[in-house]
Amino acid sequence: MGRQVSLVEVKHVDLPQEMQRAIARQAEAEREKRAKIIHADGEFQAAQKLAEAAAVMQREPATLQLRYLQTLTEIATEKNSTIIFPLPIDTLRIFMDMAREAK
Repeated sequence: MGRQVSLVEVKHVDLPQEMQRAIARQAEAEREKRAKIIHADGEFQAAQKLAEAAAVMQREPATLQLRYLQTLTEIATEKNSTIIFPLPIDTLRIFMDMAREAK
C-alpha cells in the first residue's frame, strides 16, 4: 500500500544572494523589453496616423491651411506668446509681382 499526498506547503525558502540578483536582473530585463515593445508600438501607430494625415493633406491642399489656422488658434489662447506668422510663398509672389509692375 502506498501513501497519497494531497497537499504540500512550502513555508520558507532561502535563496542565495547570487540567485536573487539573477532573478532581479531577469525581471528588470523583462520589464525593459515590454516597455520598449510598448514604446515601439506607439511610435508605429503614430507614424501610421501621420501617413494617413499626409495622404489626406495631399488630396485636399486646403486641409493644410486649415490645420495651420487651427494651430495658430491654439497658440493664441495662451496670450503670452509671440506668434511669427509666416506667409506662403505663393502669397508673397503676388505682392512681389505687383511691386515689379509698379516700377
